[in-house]
Amino acid sequence: MTLTNVQKDNNAVNSVPKDFLLGDIRIRRLGYGAMRITGPGNWGEPDNQEECLKVLRRLPELGVNFIDTADSYGPNISEELIREALYPYRDIVVATKAGQLRHGPNRWVLHGHPDYLRQALLLSMRRLQLGQIPLWQLHRIDPNIPKEVQFAAIAQFQREGLVKHIGLSEVKIEDIVLASQFFKVATVQNQYNMGNRQHEAELDYCTQHGIGFIPWYPLAKSTLTGHIPVLETIAAKYAATPNQIALAWLLKRSPVILPIPGTSKLSHLEENLKADQIILSDEDFATLSQAQH
Repeated sequence: MTLTNVQKDNNAVNSVPKDFLLGDIRIRRLGYGAMRITGPGNWGEPDNQEECLKVLRRLPELGVNFIDTADSYGPNISEELIREALYPYRDIVVATKAGQLRHGPNRWVLHGHPDYLRQALLLSMRRLQLGQIPLWQLHRIDPNIPKEVQFAAIAQFQREGLVKHIGLSEVKIEDIVLASQFFKVATVQNQYNMGNRQHEAELDYCTQHGIGFIPWYPLAKSTLTGHIPVLETIAAKYAATPNQIALAWLLKRSPVILPIPGTSKLSHLEENLKADQIILSDEDFATLSQAQH
């Protein structure tokens, strides 16, 4: 994909930052989500492990230095493949999560007991061969355990130096506010894309407070075009794909948004990562924002 005249003109008047400062770590805003490098139902080995390893090894070559994974992806498989492909990581930030048990394909069970969270964290450190996790996220808040108990345990992990930065996933503003009494919330990872904007309030809160917002499911498995037909029209205008436009929209929506499109195919990876070359005009951004979703 090459920049069209439309994009070049926009570059002169619009600025969409490509980087985000995670504490003292500068990361490229367009990262990679490593959920897809597992088997069906996010369970077991991927169908084509060699292709997945190629995807991972291509990331630093394409300038990606932020990877999001979780101990429950596989389980364990995603973290193990990341280590095999990329250790010792150099300048790559590997973020991982814990707080869910796996009882089979597509089966997720919340588990936020402090003892379990500690065990999960230590095992992630072992699999990734890291002495400290750069960004560790609570995958879900367990409703059966007081939030304060979970947050206090996580704060202790940080005091011990096991984690550098802490994030939350699928939370409301009140959760972020409460957690902030125990530790600085570095990121929030909620489902968000052009077709699902249920977390607008949380995104606005993160924008106001400089908290990274990681929208999981950013491309809705490439189904957005069917729900938002104008995507194709605008994609043609920029000589881009609908997925690239959907990612460009996210990047322009807020400077704290950190999209992590995931794939197990090299061609899809390279396509996705061209999205931050696209600078949408204000008019096109508004059209997409107002599109029915």
